[in-house]
Amino acid sequence: MELLDPTVPGQQVERHRAPALKDLEGLTIGLLSNGKANADYLIQATADRLMAKYGGRSLEIVYKHHASEPASTELLTNLSYEADYIITAAGD
Repeated sequence: MELLDPTVPGQQVERHRAPALKDLEGLTIGLLSNGKANADYLIQATADRLMAKYGGRSLEIVYKHHASEPASTELLTNLSYEADYIITAAGD
């Protein structure tokens, strides 16, 4: 067991948001599911609507290891090589 002192400030990690896309026309959509019930339906329906409006294509849905944990760096990095942008949803 590891005990942590909640009064000690954590490490400050500087994060930057990716630049906004200028247009979605013809882009490839990455689909990321948390694996909960109905998340896949919501993600796919959203991708279908985006493709109907802007064209492009979607990749197959990929899954996080666990719904309550962030997606792994490896998963996001691999997805980023193929997708221009990623959509995700939480189901239930």
